[in-house]
Amino acid sequence: MKIPLFPLNVVLFPEGELKLRIFEPRYIDMVRDCFRNDTGFGICLIQEDRGIDKSCDFFSMGTYAKIIDWDQMEDGLLGIVVKGEKRFRVLSRKISKSNLCFGDVDWLNDDENTMPESYQNFSDLLREIVIRYKLPIENMRDRFDEANWVSERLAELLPFDLPIKQEILEMNSASNRFEYMENLLKKINSDKFVQP
Repeated sequence: MKIPLFPLNVVLFPEGELKLRIFEPRYIDMVRDCFRNDTGFGICLIQEDRGIDKSCDFFSMGTYAKIIDWDQMEDGLLGIVVKGEKRFRVLSRKISKSNLCFGDVDWLNDDENTMPESYQNFSDLLREIVIRYKLPIENMRDRFDEANWVSERLAELLPFDLPIKQEILEMNSASNRFEYMENLLKKINSDKFVQP
């Protein structure tokens, strides 16, 4: 499937929401086409923060997003809110005459969704974060037993660097995500006690 791609300095996960300010003509046209055709676009992390003008310099795995809200901002720019739907891998890419990047993509699926008992503490951690910071996902109580949803929400919320978030996005297994995050959190915790 061929989709427009929007390289950004952010990692979007499935079911995650993201606010964007749209000002470049190529992306205004892309958003207009998405509204007209009820379609979405792919969001990919820019490689090495080289700038959005490097239209096809980004990681090959990203998340397909649909626009769920929009408004005109005080500065006159178009503001949109998108929600991630599913992960993809870019097989090939091409830049259009309007300098918009398009990619032929392969859709990716997660291989499990039952919360492993050995990682139940991650579900508890997410509940604690959601309650403490009064996040809008608090009312989604039935989702806290879904391994993929929990792992993706934690990857969004925890203060990992973007390359780490990208690594987590690229994992097909929630168990692998939990194991990876557990090791990162242990390292962060142990580093606190290391004297300079």
